Amino acid sequence: MRAAYIESHGDASSIIVGQLPDPSPGPGEVLVRVGAAAINPIDLYLRAGRVAMPMSFPYIVGTDVAGTVEAIGPGVTRFRPGDRVWGSNQGLLGRQGSAAELLCTDERWLYSTPPSLSDAEAASMALVGITAHLGLFDRARLKPGESVYVSGGGGGVGSMVIQMAKASGARVATTAGHEQTLDLCRQLGADLVLNYKQDDVPARLRAWSEEGIDVWYETQRDPDLMTIVPLLRKRGRAVLMAGRDATPTLPLGSFYPRNCSILGFAMFNYSPDEQLLCAEDMIRWVTEGRLRPIVGRTFPLEQAAEAQQFLEDNTVGGAGTLVGKVVITVGG
Repeated sequence: MRAAYIESHGDASSIIVGQLPDPSPGPGEVLVRVGAAAINPIDLYLRAGRVAMPMSFPYIVGTDVAGTVEAIGPGVTRFRPGDRVWGSNQGLLGRQGSAAELLCTDERWLYSTPPSLSDAEAASMALVGITAHLGLFDRARLKPGESVYVSGGGGGVGSMVIQMAKASGARVATTAGHEQTLDLCRQLGADLVLNYKQDDVPARLRAWSEEGIDVWYETQRDPDLMTIVPLLRKRGRAVLMAGRDATPTLPLGSFYPRNCSILGFAMFNYSPDEQLLCAEDMIRWVTEGRLRPIVGRTFPLEQAAEAQQFLEDNTVGGAGTLVGKVVITVGG
């Protein structure tokens, strides 16, 4: 099979596209003919060796997948050949990644693809959607009628947070820095869309929610707790899911007297059963027309290195040329 892989840690140019042996499904495993593989910042860190996880070389890159079941191993009960599936958690904790013509994985990491979605769309919502869901509902315990602020509403996680919070009956505010992204946030249903380059964001948020923000979902890698904490409502919750090297200052006097919480999490700490609950909600919301994935840019498998460099330029380098997700198309 053709696959995008690395033989050692390095920059994006270390990605090779070439032939690797076809995988075969063992007990409980599904062989997927890949249609699309979405990539995420964690892919960059794994490739570069910045995140220490079990990994065998050659290591296939890519976290998210969508495609069609080619074959099943003994004991598989949820899928059969011909079923369309999507999922995440590939390339993590010793598993091989998804940027290949074929992928073999435990059936518990896969879900049925809604008929309305292409493989590129299904793959693009996987990690970011599950991450958004875990932060909002498992960690922050979001309730209908509460207020949510999410930074970067045009990004992968941010766009999912907007839609999921609205689907659950919350009020949502967000920020973006480009007109195209601001328009997207409005289309996704955000009640307040601010331009962080021009607007006084704290002042606008205080006016929008006078008693404070119930759930602050921070997607940036360097969270400013000196700004976030005073803007929380009594019993407000700040959700942090990025920033491995960040060392923010905590305004303690504004934090503990109001029963506020700071909640951190990483998606890969959650079991397949826990993530299945997220996927079921996502499938339902897609079917109801309340959740749509945002594919920002696609690259063919042969350009997997360019795809990762483009993502890195936008996430680490702040190029500002990406709205939505980066997807590697494999099949068809």
